[in-house]
Amino acid sequence: FVFLFAVCIGSFLNVCIYRMGREQSIVKPASHCPSCKHPIRWHDNIPLISYILLRGRCRDCRQPISFRYFLVELLTGVLFLMLYRRFGLHVPFFVFAIFVSGLIIPTFVDIDFQIIPDEISVGGLVVGLAASIIFPQVQHMPTHLLGLRASLLGIVVGGGTLWILGLAGDFIFKKESMGGGDIKLLAMVGSF
Repeated sequence: FVFLFAVCIGSFLNVCIYRMGREQSIVKPASHCPSCKHPIRWHDNIPLISYILLRGRCRDCRQPISFRYFLVELLTGVLFLMLYRRFGLHVPFFVFAIFVSGLIIPTFVDIDFQIIPDEISVGGLVVGLAASIIFPQVQHMPTHLLGLRASLLGIVVGGGTLWILGLAGDFIFKKESMGGGDIKLLAMVGSF
């Protein structure tokens, strides 16, 4: 069940990866072939299975569909299963499932476009901070206030360390050495 749920999430992550890098809406239009733009039928949009049955090609134009779609779905399924084995279906599982999803999207967007969407890094930072306050056990803390403190410390250490390294790199190389997206992403990681 967890794996099936996760590959469906992975399918949505693929939408985010494809569209965020192109600054398109993740809501509209419905899923479609990147080549011919034909809407994907529901039975051609079953995670993992449809890719295998269609042999990685669009049913309509027969153009290849990137293996990345299959890979992201499988990766999401495997990572969620690992989280399930560690935490069961308890609060940390759901918090870290959001965290893992928040790492998968910018990883693949960054590979293609060398950008890290603020919607993920800044939004994820807020989610990590809120989760740490509401569920302090995620930070291994007994109280909400200590959960907040741990998350804030993670933000400062994660983002701050990379910011300082970026400043040093700028000084040494006499040009920008670290993008702001990387700093915000590591701050997000720290918030969790």
